[in-house]
Amino acid sequence: MPILNAGQIQAFLLQEFPQSSVTVESLADKGARVRQAIDQTHLRPGGTVSGPVLMAVADVAMYVALLAEIGIVPLAVTTNLNINFLRKPAADADILADCHLLKVGKTLAVGEVTLYSEGQEEAVAHVVTTYAIPPKK
Repeated sequence: MPILNAGQIQAFLLQEFPQSSVTVESLADKGARVRQAIDQTHLRPGGTVSGPVLMAVADVAMYVALLAEIGIVPLAVTTNLNINFLRKPAADADILADCHLLKVGKTLAVGEVTLYSEGQEEAVAHVVTTYAIPPKK
């Protein structure tokens, strides 16, 4: 079970990452769902959500899922992020990211994130990411 709730993590994100507009939708055991509202600033030529936006949403989903499991550890950082773009995201739909933590150790955590355009069943991207967890003081 998560040790923090969605509101606590959202408050932390708003304080520490005011530039991010990703919102925490829900938390689950070893998992999280986040949302990125999409507007014209998120699009690339060709009318699709840009790759960097998808990577950022996946990264936030992993961070949220990890913080829900280990508590607020601001210096937990991405050490690897591998993304497979599967299909063109809709330009007029929010991006939803579902993260599942595969392993949370003392110094590393590995998670899998699936990204969707809201309203579509098929994933637009699949991500595997690793986070480094700093030692406890």
